[in-house]
Amino acid sequence: MTDNLSLGRPSLPGFEHVNRYWDPENQIVAAKLLPGEYYVTTDNEMVTTVLGSCVSACIRDAVSGIGGMNHFMLPETSKSRLNSRDEKVVGTALRYGNYAMEHLINTILQYGGKRKNLEVKLFGGGKIIATLSDVGSRNIEFVLDYVDTEALKLVSQDLGDIYPRKVNFYPQTGRVRMKKIKDLHNDTIILREKQYGSQIKDVSVEGSIELF
Repeated sequence: MTDNLSLGRPSLPGFEHVNRYWDPENQIVAAKLLPGEYYVTTDNEMVTTVLGSCVSACIRDAVSGIGGMNHFMLPETSKSRLNSRDEKVVGTALRYGNYAMEHLINTILQYGGKRKNLEVKLFGGGKIIATLSDVGSRNIEFVLDYVDTEALKLVSQDLGDIYPRKVNFYPQTGRVRMKKIKDLHNDTIILREKQYGSQIKDVSVEGSIELF
């Protein structure tokens, strides 16, 4: 069990459900995202996730260091559908890229970030199962178009390919450490992207850490 004292200050309001813990390897408080989640921090924390066909945007105010990450499963859905009274649909809105991007950016701005200072790094969208539809490529197309349309500053990206990725983002400095996953059953990552609450533990990785 995580010692609450080791986590320092609590998360910002609205992020109490995100799994936060003390990461002894990196000597920092970490927030672990599952599909359909996002997290914003004003403290010196790490935000981490594992991506298959999903995409994560790491966004921060480069002046203040306020920032966070999202993890979305599908490119976008119509706002008209999500404005329905179907609680199930509304509750899963953050699975979609358009909502995941808007919520992440708006929360950063809410806590003092300025749009002119935002910088973006993008990861994921791998085609990890050759026989499945290539939702990863649609996620990539969406997020690149979103960044371009919103005139956001894209400073780096690692998108596509056939590998799942583990991503560690440090909003205060903007640094991202990414590893491509070697020894992970593809059905596990697919299951994780389809079901909230499934987690990947003890992930083996391939090659050296790539810094972005």
